[in-house]
Amino acid sequence: MDFSQYEVYDFASKSAFNLGMGAKSRSYKRHWHSYGEIVLLGPGDNQIVRVNQDTYSLTSGDIILIWPREMHEFIDCNLEESIVIQFSNEFMNSLFDLQRIIHFYRNLHVLCINSHPELVGRLTTIIHRMKKIFYSDSQDKELKCCMLLMKIALHLDEHKNEFAPEIKNLDHNEYNEDIMRRMISVTDYIKNNLTADDLSQATMAKMAGISKDYFSRMFKSVTGMNYSKWLNMIRMEKATELLIVDNRPLTEIAMLSGFQSIPSFNRVFRAEKGMSPGEYRALFVDEVKI
Repeated sequence: MDFSQYEVYDFASKSAFNLGMGAKSRSYKRHWHSYGEIVLLGPGDNQIVRVNQDTYSLTSGDIILIWPREMHEFIDCNLEESIVIQFSNEFMNSLFDLQRIIHFYRNLHVLCINSHPELVGRLTTIIHRMKKIFYSDSQDKELKCCMLLMKIALHLDEHKNEFAPEIKNLDHNEYNEDIMRRMISVTDYIKNNLTADDLSQATMAKMAGISKDYFSRMFKSVTGMNYSKWLNMIRMEKATELLIVDNRPLTEIAMLSGFQSIPSFNRVFRAEKGMSPGEYRALFVDEVKI
């Protein structure tokens, strides 16, 4: 993989899928991007990876899940023999079931081969098939790889009960498809209307056509987090998007992301990313200059 283009891969104009390997360095500094990654670690024990605020010691064959816009760092890994899959956030948001699965796994970042051998074995087989297809001369290799990416999501869904103890604040199997669709409708509305005057939980419950208490319980069951935490996460996603594509003042970015003040913007941003919005923007600028 050409790591000089690693952070700025343009899925909008090139592809919904990318795959690479062969990086010579064993480390890659803290960074983030708008697309997601699935990393199958190459040979070696005690490989160290950091995602958001958590650090993991992993081994050969473990799989790392990095969701769009998450801060992460490869501290000491066999990147040369690891397989890195990159997928467009827009592609993953294009299907209802993909959104549902990502909601479930949002707080999970590692699949350990020793803890989940059957699932990791299946995913490893698929990833190696992706590699073979991606480096072939097939004219429809992107389509085939995206189909395999959906198969990975399907396997994750089939094994979700294994991970209930590992995913924080998740009460699974409490909602049906109708509730899930109502929650997706509400979350889509919020993502497209972050500057709306009223995004209160009571108003969103009314939009979903259910009581506030039931909405609160089902929202946490579907997303894995309470409403206020999820709303801040979505505001953060919008803010990070604006920080890399726009030179607007931080105050304006805060307002466009739905934050009511710079202090609240800075507080939430630092709690989530471990740095200020200005430091985050500078980090991306530094990456582009590489």
